[in-house]
Amino acid sequence: MKVLVLCALAAAAAAWPNLDVQNDAAGGASTAKKQHDINYLLFKVNEVLRDSNLKRLGETFNPEADTSRYTDGGAAVHKLMTELRDHRLLEQKHWFSLFNTRQREEALMLYDVLEHSKDWQTFISNAAYFRSRMNEGEFVYALYAAVTHSSLTKHVVLPPLYEVTPHLFTNSEVIQQAYQAKMTQTPGKFRSHFTGSKKNPEQRVAYFGEDIGLNTHHVTWHLEFPFWWNDANEGHHLDRKGENFFWVHHQLTVRFDAERLSNYLDPVDELHWEETIKEGFAPHTTYKYGGEFPSRPDNIHFEDVDGVARIRDLVILETRIRDAIAHGYVTAKDGSTIDISNSHGIDVLGDVIESSTYSPNIEYYGSLHNTAHIVLGRQGDPHGKYDLPPGVLEHFETATRDPAFFRLHKYMDNIFREHKDSLTPYTKEELEFRGVKIDNVVIDGTLETYFEDFEYSLLTAVDDTVEIDDVEITTLVSRLNHKDFSYKIDVVNNNDREMLATVRIFALPHRDNNGIVYPFNEGRWRAIELDRFWKKLRPGVTHIVRKSTESAVTVPDVPSFHTLIQKADAALSSGSQLDLHEYESALGLPNRFLLPKGNSEGLEFDLVVVVTDGSADAAVDNLHRITEFNHYGYRGVYPDNRPHGYPLDRRVDDERIFNDLPNFKKIIVKIYNRK
Repeated sequence: MKVLVLCALAAAAAAWPNLDVQNDAAGGASTAKKQHDINYLLFKVNEVLRDSNLKRLGETFNPEADTSRYTDGGAAVHKLMTELRDHRLLEQKHWFSLFNTRQREEALMLYDVLEHSKDWQTFISNAAYFRSRMNEGEFVYALYAAVTHSSLTKHVVLPPLYEVTPHLFTNSEVIQQAYQAKMTQTPGKFRSHFTGSKKNPEQRVAYFGEDIGLNTHHVTWHLEFPFWWNDANEGHHLDRKGENFFWVHHQLTVRFDAERLSNYLDPVDELHWEETIKEGFAPHTTYKYGGEFPSRPDNIHFEDVDGVARIRDLVILETRIRDAIAHGYVTAKDGSTIDISNSHGIDVLGDVIESSTYSPNIEYYGSLHNTAHIVLGRQGDPHGKYDLPPGVLEHFETATRDPAFFRLHKYMDNIFREHKDSLTPYTKEELEFRGVKIDNVVIDGTLETYFEDFEYSLLTAVDDTVEIDDVEITTLVSRLNHKDFSYKIDVVNNNDREMLATVRIFALPHRDNNGIVYPFNEGRWRAIELDRFWKKLRPGVTHIVRKSTESAVTVPDVPSFHTLIQKADAALSSGSQLDLHEYESALGLPNRFLLPKGNSEGLEFDLVVVVTDGSADAAVDNLHRITEFNHYGYRGVYPDNRPHGYPLDRRVDDERIFNDLPNFKKIIVKIYNRK
């Protein structure tokens, strides 16, 4: 049924844009028109456009004809067109990796053209024109980045990447079955399995690293906070980008350890350049064009990667960064020093380690994180002997599939912790919220997780032609979910006026894999952020009920391609308003992943609730009313003056300081897994 709808919509697509002419004449296309255009630009992106209006634009538009349509006077489009005419762009039907410098430059040339387009007609005309002339992977990345950051696309929802480029998310065995179904014109629904076997202990946590929602979360974060971002070109600054880099990967690492604990595994060991990589990895994924993703055997030693880096170079960069932490400052390119022995230091350090264009001295501190991804990803063919394509670690979409990703980020995380532990612990005066006390915290409902089947389309995975009808091809994958629950928090405000409060909720593993209770200072570094929100406290008792579905840490599943196409085209046909507001920001963990898996006996966690002074915390007004901000901010603006993880982000030499805080509450809860 879905396929019949998609075919009918594609056949009728020519009529839809004409219904929106008045909106265009009034100064810009409607949200439904924009959503429609983006849908069809990305639908079957390796094939010809299925929308006749966009196809006509792609054939007849001249990007350089009117440079007044660009905010940069046409500089970006002239540059890209010169590269195109001189045949210097990457061919179509070829793999693309953002970590390949030249390929990234080409994708960003198109991004610049789209970003400098003054209106929607110019934006979409350029997109249609270059779709058929540039490498498909470069086009997808440029369009996703442009839609993420352009003011023209504020309310547009990007289709799920696992349905746009399913080869990066789906096992090759299932892709092969999809091709067989297409060739025989037989509808098919195929079961996807996680890589490896029960002989591999890492298989127990494959449901986490190989979850398509988690893969999407990782690539979405790097789209929102790209390492190539340049303030001068983009016109604005990404607030606390370096600190956000630290926090997103810290949370991935501690959540992975919580999943390991749920499955009776020890925390992941950090990676060491001088030691053996014990765990190999067979991705069981293939490029659309370019062959299989390379495998890595067990027990190999790091080798230098030709044309990328020597292992000793990475050791030198690490040493320089650790020296900076020990001295409390980094050295800028001009020789000046930047103090990092403060709350802002983590932001500078994040820029240095990633490194992004925000790094104050990339020539000296290098690019430890990005280079390490390439080096680790190439260990299957470090000298290019077999001319293999990039490994899974060279794509943000696929990186978390490899357990070595978490070893690499445990290594990075320990460097960040070295910095955090060098800072002076918070005093009681810095932690307390005068006149405010948490009276009680309870969980309404059972903290219970389970596995469910999720179905997504593989329609765009197979080669196609307009002469052959589509058949429905989908895959089923098992994924973790949890039952809804609520926090009930009673807060007493003994002040004689209304107070703005920040409510921060964390889960800390209570015991290690040997059953030993974690000391508070160890547990707090492993804290999983569950929620953060602002609330007005009237004098007296305020009863707060916060639903798990309201968490600022998570986002819902983006609607499928089928749903987005159906909703946008139905809105155009009827002239009604398209409302996809709850999906506009995909920046966050899947809401299914709010809780770790737990186990059948009930895995113990310390549930920590801290209520802090919202008037001192808030960087934006009216946060108790605004819902757009999640824990990474909104469109480059970060709402919280406090560091990520506050007040558990600094070392705790004596946990009694927290036990005596009236605005701090800790209870033990259990998370159950029901298969």
